[in-house]
This record gives sequence, C-alpha cells and structure tokens, in this order.
Amino acid sequence: MKTIRLLLAATLFVSVASAQTTSDDYTPTVYLIGVEESVAVGDCGDRLDLMSDATQDYIETHRSGWQTTAHPQFIFATRNNKFSFALGGFIALRASYDFDGISDNLDFVPYDIPLVENYNNRQQLQMDASTSRIFLKGIANSNTLGRVVIYIDADFRGGSGTSYTPRVRSAYVSMLGFTLGRDVTTFCDLDAAPTTIDFEGPNAYNYNFATLIRYEYAFANDHLKVGAAAEMPKVSATYNYKFLEMRQRIPDFPLYFQYAWDENRSSHLRASAVLRNMYVRNDVVQDNKRLFGWGLQLSGTIRLGRIARLYMNGVYGRGITPYIQDLTGSGLDFVPDNGTGEEISALRMWGWQAAARINLSPRCFMTGGYSMVDVDRKEDFAFDAMYNQGRYIFGNIFYSLTPRCQIAAEYLYGSRKNMDSVKGHANRVSLQLCYHF
Repeated sequence: MKTIRLLLAATLFVSVASAQTTSDDYTPTVYLIGVEESVAVGDCGDRLDLMSDATQDYIETHRSGWQTTAHPQFIFATRNNKFSFALGGFIALRASYDFDGISDNLDFVPYDIPLVENYNNRQQLQMDASTSRIFLKGIANSNTLGRVVIYIDADFRGGSGTSYTPRVRSAYVSMLGFTLGRDVTTFCDLDAAPTTIDFEGPNAYNYNFATLIRYEYAFANDHLKVGAAAEMPKVSATYNYKFLEMRQRIPDFPLYFQYAWDENRSSHLRASAVLRNMYVRNDVVQDNKRLFGWGLQLSGTIRLGRIARLYMNGVYGRGITPYIQDLTGSGLDFVPDNGTGEEISALRMWGWQAAARINLSPRCFMTGGYSMVDVDRKEDFAFDAMYNQGRYIFGNIFYSLTPRCQIAAEYLYGSRKNMDSVKGHANRVSLQLCYHF
C-alpha cells in the first residue's frame, strides 16, 4: 500500500513537471519509487529535481538515427536517482503491394528481385507487423563507474515468413566509454540514412548487428569523436569441393573518426574502416588459407537550416558483404575461380547512397533518395548468374497524427543485374501506421 500511495503521489506532480521544457522538448511521465513520503507529498522542489535528473539521464543517453526507438513515455526512478528504468517500444503495421515485378522478400531487397518473369512474380500483396518492437532500458548512476546504461530490445523477425518469433536485436551494457554485448556494428553510421517504411532501407547502407567490445571517446568540445571495436565475424562465401568452410578465428576490427558541427552537433562527417581475416580450408593440399578483407567508408548527415537535411554514405572494399545491406548473406565475401576451381579470391565491392529530407511542417516531412551497390567483375572469378549490380530508389511522406502516432506512404523502385547483364526490376507501394509507447 505504501508503494501505491507513493505512485499516486507521484502522479500529482506530473502536470507540474510537464510544464518544464527539457533540452529537446522531451517530457516523460516520471514515477519516483522508494522516496520517503515526506518528500513525495512535501517538498515539491526536491521532487521536481529528482524527476528532472532522471529525465536528463534519458536525454543524454538517447541515440538518434536509423531504426532507433523514440524516448520512453514512462520512467521509474529510485531514491536519489541511483537507478531508473523504462519500458517502451512501438507497434508498426505495414501493408505493401508489388507490381511490374517483385522483390521476393518481406522487405524490398534488390538482391532478391527475380530475373526471369513468370506467373507468380509479377505482383504480390503483403501485410506485416513483425517489425514492432519492445525495449527495456536501465540507467545506474554509480560513484565508481559513473553512468551505466543497460539496454535490450527485440522485434518479431526471429522466424521465417509470418511466424512472428521474438528476436533479440540489441543486448548490451555501456559504461566508461565501453559497450559490451550485442549492438549495431561500429562500421554503421546510424545518422547517415533517411527514414523509410521499408525495413531493409537503402541497399548501400550497412545496418547489421554484431556481438562486440567497443570503445568510444568524445573530446571535450564534442566536435571530435573516435571509436574502435572487436566484433564477432560473419563470413558469407561460396565454396566447392576443394575449398571448405571453416570456423573463424579472428574478430573483425572496425574503427571510425567523426567530426561534428552545427547546433547540438547535428551535422557530421565520419570516416570508417574495417579490417577482416577470413579463413577457408583447402581440402586438396590439406592446408588452411587466410584471406584479407577490408573496407573504407565516408558517411554523414548535413542539416540545412530547419527545412532540410542531407544523408549519404559511400563504401568500398574487398570481402565485406556483412557491411553492405544488399550483399549480406550473399556468399560473395570470396569465391573460387570458375575454371579449375583451384584458386579462391575475395571480391571487390562498393556502394553509395544519397538522400534528402524536407520538413513540410512540424508534423510532416518527406524524403527521397537513390542507392546503388556493385560487385566488380574479376576475370576467372565471375560466373554468369553472379550478382553484379543493384539499384534502390525511394520517395515517401510521414505525418504525425499525434506526437506518438504516425502514418506514412512510400514508393520504391529497384533493379538487379547479373554478370551476364540479365536484368530484373520491381516496384512497391507501402502504407504504414506506427504508434510509440
């Protein structure tokens, strides 16, 4: 009963706290748990200070960018704000219709566009709510470790088709500049891609997850930031009877250097690199072979006043399919030669995307952009049916019915071309309703 009285007392101050404006106009409902009744119903100033401190923790640890969750609506904080936690997420329902060609995927993936038209790949209707998400975020303020952030989120993309199996996306703890656990790869610049209804997004982008140990450091002026990590490798290659798959032994090593400017450092450019050692077994000579993969990327976002924002990234490397959206799981990190099959080589690949967002009103914005991925043809290591190039063109409009309810519409065009120049294309229109909580 005492806890219930404290929660009821907390709600009496919600309207007072809502009148305060935070640095980014985020004002959650904050419940203080385990606070003495004298504070809960007595000193309003002390209570508002505690609520403000808890809110500030979530403002300063919030990550913006591609597929990140909104601020939580409710925060529960303990005495003196030593620990707080929030449970949030969103429900998203998407309906899409493919015509004049399809992408044979729940998402719009140029790699999965059929090249030969038949009766079953001209049109398709899909409805999907599996990208809905739930997250739990905890923040501990420790005298020894400083601010410690614990975060875990999940969607329902763990199974095949429409099974709606829960899937853990991120699960990490962050403190003293370190992030340990599962998170978006360090090679990904979260703010370098625009918002799309399509869950996959621009095919040259690189939004993937990795189990990692990462260290990041922001210099005092917040203009400069650096980061480096060791990440669990994911190799997707093509094998034959002479070359066999092996367990990997060395982590991938991504790193970045970022320079930010503008109000709240809302514009930036980032230079990234990734180094890879990929193992394969040569079963003919009974020896292990190590192939070196590497990638370079320039990415960023530029704010053009209050009206517009630009997004871009360009990536180039060898054997880096986990770091290019369209090529993830494609088997093109390295391939054997198409003659004797006695040689194997990591392939060169590159991609780029550019997009713009126009703010039509405080509630409405539209975005559009172009993206392309290319796998270079290498003599003796390219066969006719191998992926050569994919294109992704999009335009959309988003409108907020309320601060937490949003509707959107989108058009997508994509194409795929193989090494033998055989091409296929697809068109998709999508509608989405999303409600954050």
